[in-house]
Amino acid sequence: MTSSQPLLGKVALITGAGSGIGKAVAHTFAASGAQVMVNDVNDVGGETVAREVGGIFLKADLANMSQTRQLCKEAITSAGRVDILVNNAGFQTMSPVEEFPDEIWMKMVHVMLIAPFQMTKHLLPNMKEIGWGRIINISSIHGLVASPFKSAYVAAKHGLLGLTKTVALEVGQHGITVNAICPGFVRTPLVEGQIANQAKLNNLTEEEVVEKIMLEPAAIKHLIEPSEIAGLARFLASDEARSITGASYSIDLGWTAR
Repeated sequence: MTSSQPLLGKVALITGAGSGIGKAVAHTFAASGAQVMVNDVNDVGGETVAREVGGIFLKADLANMSQTRQLCKEAITSAGRVDILVNNAGFQTMSPVEEFPDEIWMKMVHVMLIAPFQMTKHLLPNMKEIGWGRIINISSIHGLVASPFKSAYVAAKHGLLGLTKTVALEVGQHGITVNAICPGFVRTPLVEGQIANQAKLNNLTEEEVVEKIMLEPAAIKHLIEPSEIAGLARFLASDEARSITGASYSIDLGWTAR
C-alpha cells in the first residue's frame, strides 16, 4: 500500500453512488486503489459512475428488503468479497408531521436506516472471515440535531448513529471498524434543486437562500463539496484509521458548535 493509494487491493461497495456524495466517494476510492462496486436505483447515473471508475454497477432499490439482500449476494459473487461498505443512499422530502404521507415516511426510514442494517447484517460474515472491514455510514447533521418538517429524515439519521455505535461494539475484535459521517448541506443535485425552489418561493437570489436560510446557523457560509466528504470517508476506510470506531464525524461548517 502506498500513501497515494491507501485502499489498494480493497473492494468497496457504495450505495446511492449514482450522484452526489456517493459519486464522489466512488471516484475517490477508485483513485485510492480500491475496486469499486456502484449501487443505485437509477440505471443511467449508476452505470455512468461505474464506467467512469472502472467498476461494477449493481442496481437495487433499497426500499425493497429482498432487493437489498440480493444486492449483498451479488456484490460478494461479483468481487469475491466486500472489504468496505459505504451506506450512503438516501433522499429527502419535507412536510409537517400531521401531513406527512405514511408511505413516504416509512420509505425514507427504510432506505436510510433499515437498508443500512440489512447491508451490515449480510456483509459482516464476509468481513469477519477476512478479519478486516470498514463500514462507513453517511448520516447528517440531522443525526445530531433536528429541523422542523424533516421528521422521517431526522429519525432515520439519528437511528443510523445508534446503529453505528452498536455494531462498532459488536465487531471491533474482528478487525472491523464502524463509523459515521455527519455532513451539513453538501453541493449535490438534490440540494441545488432545493435552493432553486426556495429562491422562487421567498423571492431571494440563490446566494441569499444559501446564506440566510440554509446556512443561517452555520459559521461558514458556503456549501460543502462532495469531495470533502469523500476525503474523510477515504481516511476512515484506510489502515490509518484502524483505531477509530463508533465515532461520528461532523463536517457541518460549525452548525452544531452552537
